[in-house]
Amino acid sequence: MEEIIQLKNISFTYAEEDLRPALKEVSLSVKRGEWIAIIGPNGSGKSTLAKTINGLIEAESGEVVIDGTTLSADTVWNVRRKVGMVFQNPDNQFVGSTVQDDVAFGLENIGVPREEMIMRVADAVAAVNMDDFMDKEPARLSGGQKQRIAIAGIIALAPDIIILDEATTMLDPKGRKEVIETIQRIKKEQNLAVISITHDIDEAAKANRIFVMQAGQLKRVGTPEEIFAVGADIIDMGLDIPFPEKLKYQLRRQGLEVPEAYLTEERMVDFLWTLFSTK
Repeated sequence: MEEIIQLKNISFTYAEEDLRPALKEVSLSVKRGEWIAIIGPNGSGKSTLAKTINGLIEAESGEVVIDGTTLSADTVWNVRRKVGMVFQNPDNQFVGSTVQDDVAFGLENIGVPREEMIMRVADAVAAVNMDDFMDKEPARLSGGQKQRIAIAGIIALAPDIIILDEATTMLDPKGRKEVIETIQRIKKEQNLAVISITHDIDEAAKANRIFVMQAGQLKRVGTPEEIFAVGADIIDMGLDIPFPEKLKYQLRRQGLEVPEAYLTEERMVDFLWTLFSTK
């Protein structure tokens, strides 16, 4: 798969008096159609990294290349049309009095003709299964419904990349599940690249690869299996690991032989069943 995002030695500091860089020589690439989770402690540079990708923050040094276009003052608006961001609080993104008005807002800003706009709004709202809410006020929707409408507003703009900046943090488990399933389906249908900045380990475990940030640096890159298998190192960074890995760690401390490979809940159940049925 082709690389749709390339960051080359990106550095950024928020203020001259702040001696610690928010980002320090970060280099990474993301392929088209790939789901990336970015995890790390608070203040590790996760959101700053996301904002450099679509030009909300201009890196002090380094290079950002989006779908073959180098980000600059001359190209920033073209790049932003390729990158859609969904933030933590959807209420901060709503500007329309109804769902359809809100989804249409971004299209109006870029001058999409009315006939095409009507079709794109309808398609985007249908994509997130919110067809019956077109005339509803966004403020009266549930948390999960609001976030789906925020996603519809991004989908209507037809980006190649969607960034979820802790977009599920404020949702209950049902709303979180709705949003992730919606993004997974749309990603597959449209071959989007998705970057999910999250503290939710179960959400991160669904990614193709995980980027681990610490103190403005990219410390680890790997599949969920590779990242979570290092267990103690992740915990030492102030991060959580999935329950099966915690259980595996405790079983090993009790002297039991457990697989080195990452175990999902299903694989852990199979392992425990085999382990104790033979004793």
